[in-house]
Amino acid sequence: MLVVAGEALIDLVPQPGAGEGTGPLAPLTPAPGGGPFNTAVALGRLGSGTAFCSRVSADGFGTELIARLETAGVDTSGVQRGPEPTTLAVAVLGQDGSAGYTFYAEGTADRLFSLPTNLPQDVTAVCFGTCSLVLEPGASAYEELLREQSAAGVFTLLDPNIRPGLIAGPAAYRERFRSWLPYVSLLKLSEEDARWLGGGPEDWLRLGPSAVVITHGGEGLSVRTRQGATYRVPGVAVKVVDTIGAGDTVNAALLHRLESRGALSPEGLAGLGAAGWEDVLGYAARAAAVTCSRAGAQPPYAHELD
Repeated sequence: MLVVAGEALIDLVPQPGAGEGTGPLAPLTPAPGGGPFNTAVALGRLGSGTAFCSRVSADGFGTELIARLETAGVDTSGVQRGPEPTTLAVAVLGQDGSAGYTFYAEGTADRLFSLPTNLPQDVTAVCFGTCSLVLEPGASAYEELLREQSAAGVFTLLDPNIRPGLIAGPAAYRERFRSWLPYVSLLKLSEEDARWLGGGPEDWLRLGPSAVVITHGGEGLSVRTRQGATYRVPGVAVKVVDTIGAGDTVNAALLHRLESRGALSPEGLAGLGAAGWEDVLGYAARAAAVTCSRAGAQPPYAHELD
């Protein structure tokens, strides 16, 4: 069982041409979102046994978020519920389809996440990242869960998925990020995240992860391993509608493919070699391309990647 820990929220995505408004006044369409939510849905669609670990509002948006997870085959039995509203993220799309966000998260349900008493007994990996590791008091609970699962020998994936507008103290966050790395098996981040955080794969590998995967947009993905090897695969050419959910799809594809290869362990990562990493990264590149080819966070189903 793969567990994804983090927020579920509602993206408000502009629809230019759908009404009289333009620019910031363009009509907004609500869509389920949040990096961890998208990752969980993608894992479910790919066929991995998946559970979601979060706190979700009992409002209409929260009810729809739970329904979308369950439609994808994700176990939501461990999701905490609360009366507070759902976090909203207003998206701004660039000319190239890239998305920026403004968040409305004060007093929302997911911020009040508390450490769960237990996860599924057969958990083999837990994925963390995005807003859930920034917004307190929930961030400290997710951080404790990361340390707890790592100490229990569970494979952990961290995708910081930086949202600068949410980070009040960048220097303090960068130090906190480094404090997580001894508990991380696989670090995945974008080129933009890497630049914002400073340092680089060699620096981060010394602190704990067995491998660091970096996404390079349309140029593909690369990995640097603790053994000193670097492998890279090109991106898959596609007409980009938008990039919403692409990085989250990569998280899911990495975990799914590693699971299928029996490589969800430091030893498993070390034994992949060139052919293994090219297979895993290539699978993630294909999955991300499908997501980019359609509007919103709509990750592929397994049969679309056969």
